[in-house]
Amino acid sequence: MSARDWIEKDFYRELGVSSDASDSEIKKAYRKLARELHPDANPGDSRAEARFKAVSEAYGVLGDAEKRKQYDEARRLFSTGGLRGFGGGGFGGAGGSNFDFGDLFSGTTQGASSSGGFGGLGDMLGNLFNRRSGTASAAGRPRRGADVETEIRIDFLEAVQGATVPLRLSSPSTCDTCLGTGARAGTTPRTCPTCNGVGLVNRSQGAFAFSEPCRDCRGTGRLVDDPCPDCAGEGVSTKTRTLTVRIPPGVDDDQRIRLAEQGEPGQNGGHAGDLYVRVHVTPHAVFGRSGNDLTIKVPVTFTELALGTTLDVPTLDGKVSLRVTPGTASGRVLRVRGKGIARRDGQVGDLLVTLQVAVPANMDGKARAALESYAQATAGLDPRPELTRMLERRSGS
Repeated sequence: MSARDWIEKDFYRELGVSSDASDSEIKKAYRKLARELHPDANPGDSRAEARFKAVSEAYGVLGDAEKRKQYDEARRLFSTGGLRGFGGGGFGGAGGSNFDFGDLFSGTTQGASSSGGFGGLGDMLGNLFNRRSGTASAAGRPRRGADVETEIRIDFLEAVQGATVPLRLSSPSTCDTCLGTGARAGTTPRTCPTCNGVGLVNRSQGAFAFSEPCRDCRGTGRLVDDPCPDCAGEGVSTKTRTLTVRIPPGVDDDQRIRLAEQGEPGQNGGHAGDLYVRVHVTPHAVFGRSGNDLTIKVPVTFTELALGTTLDVPTLDGKVSLRVTPGTASGRVLRVRGKGIARRDGQVGDLLVTLQVAVPANMDGKARAALESYAQATAGLDPRPELTRMLERRSGS
């Protein structure tokens, strides 16, 4: 990405967020737009595909804390005139000499030591714009591809036990026809004569000189005279591919799985970016989860708790029998060791069984009569003595 891209592109506007948006707000906005604009959801829509690429590019910068910091600093310096006054005389510098942006980017501005040290700023901008000096360019250097994120949904048991899931993905990939060169088979790109392969040209305007990306080669340092018909000379084409994603046992809802070098292809022989698969887990009808522990709520009758009983409770691999002692309170949690979630690192959770009294909505005459007899027999039993004493004290006062 050139210096002009960083200065002129408004990545915040691409994602529809403010410049002071939090990381979570930026992530949420990107995920929403990515779902709406994904090529799979808009087959044949070139405008949606272009917006999808723009949104992905914006998130590639704003989603990375370090890149976002550099981007914000560059926008602040350039858009608000923060570079004015260097050298004590505006862009003209001391003694009327021209100020060269190339020197600033390379961290070699004259008078840096006397101005408080612009070398650090030059280093920052050099990294920001992928430049090492005023005459060297990133055009020929390998550059890593952008990271890509997608989403999948799996059921609860797949998340607990692990699964292998096929993932169909439409994303930019290296063109198979030209192998990324952008040139038709049998031909090769030539060095741009305008910039001599550097990718930058020097220009003078008024009292100062600066460098900008070469317009003829668009900063690449190469010209393709006979473009590849499949990728139109870009070296990259959008392809639909199927990947096999291994979901590890015990994966959490909203967890990301990284697939190394499965993202966008790199440039000039650089490594591809990574693919991040965000996992969404469909809740189970019976089981819940708390860390590595499985949870389950078991309805019981009042008599089962009062008199005691033995319950059969399901697990992931069968069932267990639990002894409920007489007088057990509703809401009591019974723990079954080693019947929870087994993670890839060897940790195994427990099964937590919560006992809940089930109150019948309707009772026949016989059951009602028996319950009324029980109520009479236990009329002297106060189930809430603390509350009763508090009420009596307040009534007495």
